[in-house]
Amino acid sequence: MNMISTATPQALRRTNGTAPLIVHVTRQFAPSRGGLEDVIGNLCRQLLKRGFRVRVVTCNSVFAEPGPLLPAHEIVDGIEVVRIPWSGSTRYPIAPQVFRHLADADLIHVHAIDFFFDALSWGRLLHRRPMVATTHGGFFHTQKYAALKKIWFRTVTRASALGYRRLVCCSQSDAALFSQIAAERTVTIENGANTEKFAGRASPAPARHIVTIGRFSVNKRLDRLIAMMRPLVQSNPEWHLDIIGAPSDLSATDLERQIVQAGLSQHVSIHAGVADATIAERIGKASFFASASEYEGFGVVAIEAMSAGLVPLLHPNDAYRNLAGRHDCIRLVDFSEADGAAHAFEDAYRHALDGTGASGKRIVAEAATYSWHSVADRYVDVYETVPAKPRP
Repeated sequence: MNMISTATPQALRRTNGTAPLIVHVTRQFAPSRGGLEDVIGNLCRQLLKRGFRVRVVTCNSVFAEPGPLLPAHEIVDGIEVVRIPWSGSTRYPIAPQVFRHLADADLIHVHAIDFFFDALSWGRLLHRRPMVATTHGGFFHTQKYAALKKIWFRTVTRASALGYRRLVCCSQSDAALFSQIAAERTVTIENGANTEKFAGRASPAPARHIVTIGRFSVNKRLDRLIAMMRPLVQSNPEWHLDIIGAPSDLSATDLERQIVQAGLSQHVSIHAGVADATIAERIGKASFFASASEYEGFGVVAIEAMSAGLVPLLHPNDAYRNLAGRHDCIRLVDFSEADGAAHAFEDAYRHALDGTGASGKRIVAEAATYSWHSVADRYVDVYETVPAKPRP
């Protein structure tokens, strides 16, 4: 059994004996839903169990759901959350009030490469706090503005990286990229996954039912999943796809329009912004998880799908290739070719039916190796290597 230590970390222990405070800075957090938010939430909950205090500083609205501003201060699952005004692009939200919430931090942990990453580095003489950052895929999720992104990475990001004692890369592809600009300070800690949330919830009997979970983003290539469903339904009308997630640069209406145009209204369902209980209910009808994503920082959602006992069929991006190299229950499928992808699902169903495919129990067991218990321990090890903040 993996026991959690509750001892206060010595390297960050305050002189007055209080627990050390880690301030996490991120553009989005709960109630926003997504991989970034899940990672930070899970890490913070584990840190609380290990004797840290934690605070999350984030923007005061959910980017995907314009509406009323969120409370400026709230406690979420025991985590102090401070929300600040922002302006500009959701990819690079400008929020200078972040500097008001750092004075009592023992360590600042910045998540993702955006305004916060740059501003807190360039302003480090103002806040004078040691910092680490987690890359979360950088900003190369799509090929849009690829040339400009490369120039920015080699200049602005390289300079900003100098302000961080450690850059934590959450995938091998991130490590290869960021080692080009900060090799001696780069460490790889692949993301954990909440392997308990949907544990063993997949259909106990093989079912022609697929789920995909994630943001409604262009780079997730949900259009290819919808296109694949046409030949799949032609082969057998029992096939059904549940698209589960939160609106992003695509809305639920955008996806519904594609589904209607493809004549698949009876075979593809949209579930936007639903609670975990609803997700678990949909997983309970399914045997397969699909992702046609062109880019993933690590692929947390695929691990969560495995923890449910779903057979993953994934597009061969770098992150999914790495996962498939470790887990032969993962099938790599080129979703750019609809007929071939449909054939892969029929083949996977036949293997599930005759028992020649990986069993649900085996898939669940493999996912368990990504528990957040061990991942949080590695983050604590990184924190312990960072010198304490200067004392007044």
